Amino acid sequence: MASTIQPRLSVVMPCYNETATIGEIVKRVLASPHTAELLIIDDGSTDGTRDLLSSFDDERVRVLLQPENQGKGAAIRRGFREAEADFVIVQDADLEYDPVDYDLMLEPLLSEAADVVYGSRFQSRRVLYFWHSVGNRALTLLSNMFTDLNLTDMETCYKAFRNEVVKSLDLHENRFGIEPEITAKVAAGGWRVWEVGISYSGRTYAEGKKINWRDGVAAVRCIVKYGLESRRSRPSHLRG
Repeated sequence: MASTIQPRLSVVMPCYNETATIGEIVKRVLASPHTAELLIIDDGSTDGTRDLLSSFDDERVRVLLQPENQGKGAAIRRGFREAEADFVIVQDADLEYDPVDYDLMLEPLLSEAADVVYGSRFQSRRVLYFWHSVGNRALTLLSNMFTDLNLTDMETCYKAFRNEVVKSLDLHENRFGIEPEITAKVAAGGWRVWEVGISYSGRTYAEGKKINWRDGVAAVRCIVKYGLESRRSRPSHLRG
């Protein structure tokens, strides 16, 4: 069956100090029959990750080096600009998200039922931090209040798009605020959004998890800022 799948997916992978996982996640991404290209945007790694990136010998891999550490959002924005395939997905460079779920993420796009697909982590996942989960759900609820979407997981890494959607998004956030910014601007554009359940193996802070409470505070700011902009710019018949 895999041989009948046309590779139509650009995988945008922000990367910062991931020597422990970069080799395995690249292997998994390239093993997917959906992968047309893998864009690895290194965000100024200092732990030897850049040396590992130069060792990948596959014509589908494109390594883009940021001149300095600018943040996940800046890396995603660059990847979106460079993506060339019909569909685009964001893939973290750790092992929390599994590329075997590309089938699930792409199905609503391939069937032309959706323009954007979110992968929700709250159905099958490694059980870790209670308050981290509460925080994610609270941010999603606040985002939904502004965008009038009914998401269960706004902060998920796994967001897949038609290429025309990512090219239409005028994004500005450099760090983790990129997630609520994308969501608000997808809502403002009136794009059709689906959500599917995905697997999720969250890592601990000892294993390298980078997000913290400060990023949560920044996310609230971005939800309010871009949510208000979204409500003002949406056509009147789409406003809640």
